[in-house]
Amino acid sequence: MRLQNKVAIVTGGGRDIGKAVSLQLAAEGARVVVNYFGSEEKANETVKAIGESGGKAIAVKGDVTKNGDVLQLIEAAKKAFGNEIHILVNVAGGLVARKTLDEMDEEFWDHVITLNLKSVFLLVKNIVPLMPAGSSIINFSSQAARDGGGPGAMAYATGKGAVTTFTRGLAKELGPKGIRVNAVCPGMIATTFHDTFTKPEVRVNVAAATPLRRQGDAKEVAALVAYLASGESAFITGANIDINGGMFFS
Repeated sequence: MRLQNKVAIVTGGGRDIGKAVSLQLAAEGARVVVNYFGSEEKANETVKAIGESGGKAIAVKGDVTKNGDVLQLIEAAKKAFGNEIHILVNVAGGLVARKTLDEMDEEFWDHVITLNLKSVFLLVKNIVPLMPAGSSIINFSSQAARDGGGPGAMAYATGKGAVTTFTRGLAKELGPKGIRVNAVCPGMIATTFHDTFTKPEVRVNVAAATPLRRQGDAKEVAALVAYLASGESAFITGANIDINGGMFFS
């Protein structure tokens, strides 16, 4: 129970990697605020699963690209679990669609960057004042931030690359306050993200080219997040940690 009595907010916490993270943090003792926007049923299922396992969690709807929604999310967390937040996991984000430069317009570009970068800024900006020393922020970057992404993923890769840089800057600024900031950079993880945006034959080929010869599992990413949220990683900050089966080395 490394996270006993800690309060965690997980954005995009109802499905896929976010769900796995929510379940893992709760299993280690954290009280979890499961944020969702379009996945209410899955968020409620996640909260139910946590409760059935003896944990405590609430589901809170909110568009984390909007400051008002972020403030409402925080107020719900405070009402349920008190005025301190110890763990923030910024999972929310997405590719939206695969578009080349010729296919993109300004509206699409702004949407992707807002979803993947502005959301992280808004959450950090509003939650840091509630974080005591010893707290931890875990952002989600991507292998795409390392290698530019696959076909049509340039906007997404750029947004995640900015998250990588933002993580490093935050670590320097917040370190004197005792708040650590790290990011995880997943490669191909078996989720609905790739069900939607990656062709099956591409997934097979990528898995075959990966040194471990497989895709990753959301639970493996969640285990890394829990480690970064815990005191066991107390001297790690500013790191962007690859979890891709050896497909790409930073």
